[in-house]
Amino acid sequence: MSVHRRKSTVAAAIGLAVAGAVAIAPAAVAAPDAAGDHGRGGPHAESLRIATFNASLNRFNDGDLVAGLEAGDAQAAVIAEIIQRANPDVLLLNEFDYVDGDVAIDLFRSDYLEVGQNGAAPVEYPYAFVAPSNTGIPSGFDLNNDGFVGGGDDAFGFGFFPGQYGMAVLSKYPIATDDIRTFQYFLWADMPGALLPDDPATDAPADWYSDEELAVMRLSSKSHWDVPIEIGNETVHVLASHPTPPTFDGAEDRNGRRNHDEIRFWADYVTPGANGYVYDDAGMTGGLNPSEPFVILGDQNADPFDGDSTDDAIDQLLDNNRIVDPMPTSEGGVEAALLQGGANLAHTGDPATDTADFNDNPAPGNLRADYVLPSRKLVVDDAGVFWPVSTDPLSALTGTFPFPSSDHRLVWVDLTVRG
Repeated sequence: MSVHRRKSTVAAAIGLAVAGAVAIAPAAVAAPDAAGDHGRGGPHAESLRIATFNASLNRFNDGDLVAGLEAGDAQAAVIAEIIQRANPDVLLLNEFDYVDGDVAIDLFRSDYLEVGQNGAAPVEYPYAFVAPSNTGIPSGFDLNNDGFVGGGDDAFGFGFFPGQYGMAVLSKYPIATDDIRTFQYFLWADMPGALLPDDPATDAPADWYSDEELAVMRLSSKSHWDVPIEIGNETVHVLASHPTPPTFDGAEDRNGRRNHDEIRFWADYVTPGANGYVYDDAGMTGGLNPSEPFVILGDQNADPFDGDSTDDAIDQLLDNNRIVDPMPTSEGGVEAALLQGGANLAHTGDPATDTADFNDNPAPGNLRADYVLPSRKLVVDDAGVFWPVSTDPLSALTGTFPFPSSDHRLVWVDLTVRG
């Protein structure tokens, strides 16, 4: 685990460019000034733009991310420009490989975010939090029951090396380091009523995993983090996670069920009376104090209408009476669904809310997978998905497959935090 503040190292070469992009403010994203003041708030209030972005900066081998960032990574430059254009004050990055010693996140900040990309203003995040991920950590068991122990599918979270597909929180505001809680080691079987997968070849219930496997099987495919951030005289808890995709399994639906329960963890954590079973990696029990404001962030890999997640997976958050759904939208998502067709034509959800551009034939089509969900103690002022339409020059940043940045889109919400 690492939390630190670092000095700005904005490079002098602010004019470095990303080929194919144009330096204008996107129509779908408000253009806040470089200081992060988005023109809201008032006496005893702070304005806050908070965002999540599955940046797809995972790499195939341990060490590849650092080596690429040091050499000059074109994808990382495009990701950085998207972040600069949106200019969030607090940002969760999903699929950013964990590297001990903060080497990768420091390189990304100093060499990419703090260097203006293609005319976009540099952005500085003095505060960051990174911590280990369950991905790629060998379990020692045959978790996929294929008769072989080893490989990404038998790790505590899918991955070919420890930390692949990790997470990072970046902030312009101080992080309350002493109060961070992580839940990397919380056991799935310790969740009351957990949707443990069932082996369809036997009559016994919930028996896909053996008792020995359940004794070590972690709930989080990456981790769950409660990262308190000091916004003026208020503390806002950033609840960050990246549940497993509900696919790549069989009739037992082990990934779909795990996805459901990874999402449920936050729903319980913020709900008084439902979180008594929770314990963190330091042994502290219980959930979030109901007086504390929070924002749930991340690629939840669940759409409320379409896709492969269980029917109520994301509804556990969207229907929670302590949570507000700002429903960020874009025109680009609507255009993409129409142009790509395929599975999108059968979707029942509004394509304006899509945040991920997935394979359209045969499935699953574009989905709403990424969420910024504030508590009712925070005031929602605006929200959006960075997905420009094809006539917008900034569409070069999102593009079409193979994507220059990511198959996910940055999702942002503007909030007023009243102390």
